[in-house]
Amino acid sequence: MDFTFTEEQQAAAEAARGVFAGVAPDAVPSPALTRGAVADTFDRALWDRLAAADLLSLLLDEESGGAGLDAVALCLVLRESAKVLARVPLLEHSAALAAVQADGGPEARSALLARAGRGEVVLTVAANGRTGHDPAELAVTARLEHGDDADTHTGTGTGTGTGTGSGDGAGGTGGGSWVLDGVQTAVPWAYDADFTLVPARTGDDRSVLALVPREHQGVVLAEQISTTGERLGELCLESVRIPARDVITADGAWERLRALLATGTCALALGLGERVLRMTGDYTSKREQFGHPIASFQAVAVQTADRYIDLRAMEVTLWQAAWRIASGAPGALPASGDVAVAKIWASDGVRRIVQTAQHLHGGFGADADYPLHRYHAWAKHLELSLGPAAAHEEALGDLLAAHPLG
Repeated sequence: MDFTFTEEQQAAAEAARGVFAGVAPDAVPSPALTRGAVADTFDRALWDRLAAADLLSLLLDEESGGAGLDAVALCLVLRESAKVLARVPLLEHSAALAAVQADGGPEARSALLARAGRGEVVLTVAANGRTGHDPAELAVTARLEHGDDADTHTGTGTGTGTGTGSGDGAGGTGGGSWVLDGVQTAVPWAYDADFTLVPARTGDDRSVLALVPREHQGVVLAEQISTTGERLGELCLESVRIPARDVITADGAWERLRALLATGTCALALGLGERVLRMTGDYTSKREQFGHPIASFQAVAVQTADRYIDLRAMEVTLWQAAWRIASGAPGALPASGDVAVAKIWASDGVRRIVQTAQHLHGGFGADADYPLHRYHAWAKHLELSLGPAAAHEEALGDLLAAHPLG
């Protein structure tokens, strides 16, 4: 295990710092003062700058116009984005692209990868299930139907073709269409994305991933609002027919996508926590009581030291998970165990950091003209995204039971 970042990874982080340097975390109305969503769409100007800096195509191979980098590079960029509360679907878009590239059929890859890498097509992922607590793949059912009027494509059975129906490719047997029914809640950027990658369960208990267009027969969106003030979507699917070429059936595709999403969420939590602790340090160094900066008081120093320890634990577990995903290296537990540990620390750690920050800022921290309350709202969203700490503790317990250590 080597946590030294490569020159390419460091270059991606440096490019991200340049792009995000001018982003203001309070560029939209405060969620505390806004009825409904804080904005109609994400930051399109920032999205264009990310595309121009080739940061939307980090995970794509060179053949598709990308940099061919890995999950570590993506997490470095996400870390920088969270420091300024960047309002862009960078994580969901990048993770969906990675899934299509790794497991999608040739037609889906040809139609989407290059255009999405340039930011011309926006992707998101429905990963919260029906209630936010149940597994996302169980919230939607998928069944394969054949017909003369359906698109028919034959595949190679290698994990990159369509039409094998064996769980090894990206499509159903002999082509046809997949019919989706169900509900996915709290889909990020659902009103802005051109396609949502939706996990679903088949009758023979396999998971598939379907590329569902935003405007499609049987697709209904209902508005939901996050704690951040961003607009989410409840995605209702009523007998939605998706061509087999746009459905990924490769074994483990959903599990790999979910692991990348969870790890990326940890990177966002780390970047947010770092910025909040910096804000707290700056404030307590200037705020005086009894003629001394409150940062010099033992009680304040102990609390900030504890939060610094949280940050370092969040960081090391994040890079462990990202490294396992990127390298495929074996370990005592599957990589999902490292992802669970990272998400436990991210969820608990970011919550403790923003709560301590609010406490040490006093009433000033609740002032809607000061950005700390925005970071608190985003932290709560990240804490619960892809499952709270308790859900990942349960998953880790199951892994430990199945893979005894020692």
